[in-house]
Amino acid sequence: MSASLGASGFRDDTKIVFYNHHEAHALAPLFYSDWDEALLVTADAGGDTVNYSHRHFANGVLKTIYGGDECLLTPLPIDSIADAYMTMTDALGFIPLRHEGKLTGLAAYGQPILADKIAARFSVDDSGRMFSNFRDYPEMVKFIHEIAKGVSREDASASIQEVLECTILRSITRLLERTKARHLGVAGGVFANVKLNRLLAEQLPIDEIFIFPAMGDEGMSAGGALCYLLQRDGLAHWLSQRRRLRDVYFGRDYTNSIDKSMDEYAEIRRTTEPPVEGAAKRLNAGQLGAIYIGRMEHGPRALGARSILANPSRRETHDLLNKRLSRSEFMPFAPVITAEKAATVFDVGPVNAYACRFMTITCNVKPEWRKRIAAVVHVDGSARPQIIERETNTLYYDILNAFERESGLPVLVNTSFNVHEEPIVNKPSECIRALLDGRIDFVVTTQGIYERMSPISS
Repeated sequence: MSASLGASGFRDDTKIVFYNHHEAHALAPLFYSDWDEALLVTADAGGDTVNYSHRHFANGVLKTIYGGDECLLTPLPIDSIADAYMTMTDALGFIPLRHEGKLTGLAAYGQPILADKIAARFSVDDSGRMFSNFRDYPEMVKFIHEIAKGVSREDASASIQEVLECTILRSITRLLERTKARHLGVAGGVFANVKLNRLLAEQLPIDEIFIFPAMGDEGMSAGGALCYLLQRDGLAHWLSQRRRLRDVYFGRDYTNSIDKSMDEYAEIRRTTEPPVEGAAKRLNAGQLGAIYIGRMEHGPRALGARSILANPSRRETHDLLNKRLSRSEFMPFAPVITAEKAATVFDVGPVNAYACRFMTITCNVKPEWRKRIAAVVHVDGSARPQIIERETNTLYYDILNAFERESGLPVLVNTSFNVHEEPIVNKPSECIRALLDGRIDFVVTTQGIYERMSPISS
């Protein structure tokens, strides 16, 4: 073992610990909650020979219902609805494991004309376990590719989305009936689907839902550590250390180098405006700005450390962002709002508020606000809001409040600081390149506002 460790770049005394894939997914939403009881559900494209897991936490006991180590030596079931969704992504000409969110956005434009055919291949038993009648995954791939032929992307997307929603909802409904749980914690790639998460929050008899913000396999870094700590310390001590997440700013902190790096470029100048007031005025005037502060967000969502901000009041903002960032016109952008104002604009309440902190769920935009913040409202009247508090990101919060003073709107567009198909900006050099390339009009940090010396052509 020591020889192989050394060859891999580890010290000879490194301790290697293995963990169960779905247990790692499931432990994260439980650890970052304060629930006395909960149903924990995971769903993805597979890990440790299962595609789902079900666990129940109550009375200080965590019980595995399905999908634990007892399944390690069993054949991989042909039951993954995540694989069906991924296959439809491929069948529609998108990139699987990358563009599934495009289908979620397109679904609102279509009719689920294929849903009955797809749903006939999946079933849920009385215990909540999901199955399919495909012999193998090649058969699933062939079936989905064939039924998608000649069907619009919108209708095919609406179809697979409906099957996903109905199948997962049926499964979790039956699990809740068995366990009587009132809290739902979910993780795994399936729950990157924010429209599904909204359905669960609105249709299930639960008091709160929490989707671990790094719900995909990027969350294994947290889940694996939690598995190790549970094995080392035992459940009672592990439970005593739990806490609710305030933020996921876990990346490297470039606060001490971003402003110095900006000042080194002759093509970039620091303005004389105060960061908060200057950013708010520029945003109100229609400029696109990026906020770059502190540690980068962990997980797939931009949450105010590496975000592009914009005025949500005009639909043209949506088109301008698409043009500047080379994105697709049908994908909605997300709003950010303070915790104090969230329920005024969106259908946010006790069940979904925690999830809304991390932009992992959609909700209804109240009708009287839809035209006023048109750039963040999807065709179905929904949005995927981020709720913020001042103590977690002071600059972000203060810019939002200052923008409301300027515009009368308590909402800003928040979209990830990246060009389509590129990783989110992390290092100062990447931020500078985006500014020089004209993707944004300005960058705001805690120290100042930066813009190009030559104007940007929209």
